[in-house]
Amino acid sequence: MSTYDEAAQAPAIPVPAAAEAPAPRPSVLAGNWWRHLVAIVAVVVCLFPVAYILSASLNANASLTGASLIPSHFTLHNFGFILRGSKATSEQTFGSVHFVRWYVNSMIVCFSTAILTVLLGALAAYAFSRFRFKGRRIGMLFLLLIQMFPQLLALVAIYLIMLHLGDVVPPLGLNTLTGLVLVYMGGALGVNTWLLKGFFDTIPADLDESARVDGATPAQVFWGVVLPLATPVLAVVGLFSFVATLNEFAIISALIQTKDHYTLPLGLRGFIDQQYGQHWGPFAAGVLLTAIPAVILFQFLQRYIVSGLTQGSVKG
Repeated sequence: MSTYDEAAQAPAIPVPAAAEAPAPRPSVLAGNWWRHLVAIVAVVVCLFPVAYILSASLNANASLTGASLIPSHFTLHNFGFILRGSKATSEQTFGSVHFVRWYVNSMIVCFSTAILTVLLGALAAYAFSRFRFKGRRIGMLFLLLIQMFPQLLALVAIYLIMLHLGDVVPPLGLNTLTGLVLVYMGGALGVNTWLLKGFFDTIPADLDESARVDGATPAQVFWGVVLPLATPVLAVVGLFSFVATLNEFAIISALIQTKDHYTLPLGLRGFIDQQYGQHWGPFAAGVLLTAIPAVILFQFLQRYIVSGLTQGSVKG
């Protein structure tokens, strides 16, 4: 056989095919660019007031007319004005004693209201979730209907009740922090009870029965079994109650009458009350200092917020 025939009969050596180029990865913004645009606009809208207040607190020009997004002259004088004390007008003095006292009063009222709201709401929600009794459905509906009416509708009635209650029990009357907390506790139920009940419904009742079989009392079941599992929703209710109380103004302005019992919203109002805009810088500095407790509390409880809101909304 010739060399040509042997070469013709030899098996062909496969030639490796050229590697295919990887498909281009789709762009992250492809088809979702409008969502990112909406998110950016929302962030800008939310951060603009914070940036404006921060700029006003650091601006040497304390008047409202001189405020701008970028201060012309940076200074910490406004914070010193709040903390050290200075005569703001000929009629009213804002000093460190007043501001610190307002701060302490606000923290006492806010933390007391938040703790008592969580406690009373958890007790009511546990009863509605675990027990069956006459008037249960009507009671839940009644608590929901109460939330339809704003607090301002009851402001006159609240004032008269506290006025006469002070004659019988002075520590719970007008111009007292305990009376103010008592009024806030009147709205502690309602939506909070519904939110807590929805979360309690997700906790298996078999855990309660197992604890009772082991000899636990009803109080031990509630405090030792149910509440630890409901920590996320308790954190949510406590945070919402704290922030709402810290921002509340209408009821405080009606019930609190002396500077020693002012809270921060009522006390800071004086900086822009008589001569609006003349003490805008100190007012902005006080607002920033007021926001610190809420921010710290939010950062401490943020891991519970999402789970508490989502898990408590799946059952009613």
